[in-house]
Amino acid sequence: MFRIPPYHYLHVLDQTTNVTRLETGPQTFVKKDNEMVLSNTEKMVVVPPRHFCVISNPAMTDENKQVLLDNLGQVRLHHAEDEVRLQQVPFPLYPGEEIKVKITLLTVVPALSALRLKVTRDFTDEDNQQRRAGDEMLFEGPGTYIPRKEIEVIGQHKAIIIKPNTAVKLRATRETTDKNGVNRVAGEEWMVKKNGSYLPGVYEEVVVTCTAYFLTDKTAVHVAATQTFTDEKGRQRKSGEEYLITVDDMEAFIPGVYENVIETKGITTLTNRQYCIIVNPVGANGKPQLGAKKLVKGEKSFFLQPGELLENGVQDIFILGENEGIVLKALEAHKDTFANPPVDRKPGDNWMLTGPLEYIPPVEVIVLSTRKAFPLHQNEGIYVRNTNTGKVRAVVGKTYMLQEDEELWEKQLPLIVKTLLSSESHTAADKHYAKEWKNPNKENVQDDTVGDTWDGTKVVTFQVPHNAAVQLYDYKSKMSRVVFGPDLVMLGPDEQFTQLSLSAGNPKKPNMWKAIALWLSPIFTSDVITVETSDHARLQLDLQYNRHFEIEDLTNQVEASKLFCVGDFVGDLCKAMASRIRGAVSSITFDDFHKNSAKIIEVAVFGMNPETRKVRERIKFPANNFVVTSVDIKSVEPVDQRTRDSLLKSVTLAIEITTQSQEAAARREAERHEQESQGKLERQRIEDEATSEKARKKLLALQAESAAIESTGQAKAEAFSRAEAARIEAEAAVQEAKLKAQAHKIETEAELKRMNAAREADIKFALEQNNLEVEKAEKMAKIETDKFNKMVTVLGTKTIQAMASGPQDHQVKMLQSLGLSSTLITDGRTPINLLNTAGGLLGNVGTQP
Repeated sequence: MFRIPPYHYLHVLDQTTNVTRLETGPQTFVKKDNEMVLSNTEKMVVVPPRHFCVISNPAMTDENKQVLLDNLGQVRLHHAEDEVRLQQVPFPLYPGEEIKVKITLLTVVPALSALRLKVTRDFTDEDNQQRRAGDEMLFEGPGTYIPRKEIEVIGQHKAIIIKPNTAVKLRATRETTDKNGVNRVAGEEWMVKKNGSYLPGVYEEVVVTCTAYFLTDKTAVHVAATQTFTDEKGRQRKSGEEYLITVDDMEAFIPGVYENVIETKGITTLTNRQYCIIVNPVGANGKPQLGAKKLVKGEKSFFLQPGELLENGVQDIFILGENEGIVLKALEAHKDTFANPPVDRKPGDNWMLTGPLEYIPPVEVIVLSTRKAFPLHQNEGIYVRNTNTGKVRAVVGKTYMLQEDEELWEKQLPLIVKTLLSSESHTAADKHYAKEWKNPNKENVQDDTVGDTWDGTKVVTFQVPHNAAVQLYDYKSKMSRVVFGPDLVMLGPDEQFTQLSLSAGNPKKPNMWKAIALWLSPIFTSDVITVETSDHARLQLDLQYNRHFEIEDLTNQVEASKLFCVGDFVGDLCKAMASRIRGAVSSITFDDFHKNSAKIIEVAVFGMNPETRKVRERIKFPANNFVVTSVDIKSVEPVDQRTRDSLLKSVTLAIEITTQSQEAAARREAERHEQESQGKLERQRIEDEATSEKARKKLLALQAESAAIESTGQAKAEAFSRAEAARIEAEAAVQEAKLKAQAHKIETEAELKRMNAAREADIKFALEQNNLEVEKAEKMAKIETDKFNKMVTVLGTKTIQAMASGPQDHQVKMLQSLGLSSTLITDGRTPINLLNTAGGLLGNVGTQP
């Protein structure tokens, strides 16, 4: 027995017929012997509101929703089918039914979104529209989506918010109709520019979201058409056509489907001092004129059209000063109207314009170069070459501007000459060469720095030092000239310096010193040579020759050219002197040479005068007028070590002997000085003792005198001090009395001033108080007067009169109301004159008729 509560059920299998049936509560089920309960009591399926579930293999029902049974009483099922059940009364699951999808909340589609649905089998919807398997659709919100067994949810879409100045490019994935009712084919693209939300259709996909290009007076958009179409302005655009969208067309540009933005162009602005040349300008037909050029002058602002280019950009007009010019060349034949009168120019013509003027070259002309005049001092110049004839000339000492057929010519000089001209060292030959000796291995390093600063277009100048000479050779005229200093040398276009390559170093080495100037004044040349005596003693001599060049007539170029006839005069001098000295020393012994080296070398160098039998004072080389006046032996050192040691020993021994003799003489002189000093010391001691006794005697006399003065001076000092003390006390008493009198006087005056000040203050206080009371009384009287006047003014004269006569008027009116003509009222105590009273009461009888 099974108790089945309400809204519960169980499945019972009849084992006889093998049929399973459903038993629902509330009931108490008694199982028979041939029956079997397949499951425990289960609760019916309850679908809450806004929920659903999917039942697999649902039971068949008739039109009245009654379950259909077969002949055996078995529930008929839709096998392999699904059924979506929504909110309803609790229901059981018949045998064979299964819950495929548990109870699930229905999908709520919010606004601006949609569900993408796909049809899995053919069916006809509620609108009697045939749906085919594979079709897709959208369920747009807001709404609650109720599932169907024929439809599958494959995704969710959200609407796109199209903001101002933005657009969405869409593409059709298959043939469809967009929301505007336009038929679209697969692959077709279109733009949606309407502001607001847009939910793409089921067969629409978003390609890109486009942002507008904001156009101003200074910006434009360069656009190219990808295929032929008609734009928003109704103009037809051909495929590949390029055009410009400016602010005159629209303020914000969103490229269409068939438009491709190449670039954003800025405006080209020309001032009144600028111009530009447009290459391939756009003609009247709107097409670029290939190969043409157009000149645009400022002031002007414009956009370059597609295909247009600026030749050399925006250029400033040529403003030429008084010393400026430009060289022009004609590219094609034209008439030059800038010249006065106009000139016909042929292609290839060159001409030059000089300032002051302003010039804008036309498109037929190019500017080859600008020229500026060279302000040249009288010691400055430039090399100028004529491009037509090739002739080179030097322009010196004037302001010069190159003509159209002229150019600057760079003079080529050897690198060593550039180095000598650019260096700060002395360029004269053999001038302090020992300190400024040049290493040839380092010349390549110096050449790099010289080449950066060398300007070959300027006339090469060289300041010839005082007492020096420079030789210049003109290769064109085959002539040379020698210039003596101090002077300034300016090289012509075909002139070169004669280089001097001299020996330097100790001992001399050839080609170690480069120079372009020859020093003429006396100067020393040093050299180190090795000689050998007749007894085979080898000696190294360090010599210095005092030499100079001797020339009498500086204007004689023949004599002057002799100075440069000998290339290495230093090397030749040293070789000749060394040969003479070696020959002379080889014939004498070492001892003789050591004793008379100076004399021997002078005779060898200068020779003997056969007439006077004396050594000559100088030697002259006539080939180049080279004169040697003296020779100095700086040192003589043996080359052989043994000879050097022997010479050193002999010299040392001689020095020792001389030193010992000098020491003995010095010793004897010292002893003599010592004896003299002792005698002087003894005599000085005796004189000092006598002087001391005299001083002692004076001291005793002074002590006695001091004692006498001391005894008398003490009493005198005491008396003087007492008198001084008394005087000081008296003066102090007098001063004290004076000070007391002054103090009393000051106190009295101060008290008097205080009392006077107090009285003055009291008087002033009383006066001010009286003034305040008077002022108060006056103000109060004025206030009362103003108050009364204002009251009178407010009440008026009539009112006051009425108030004054009010009681009498009241009485008169009362009497008149009683009909009395007159009345007399008295208190009985006041006397009344009745003589004329009756007349008044009775009236004037006499006046009546």
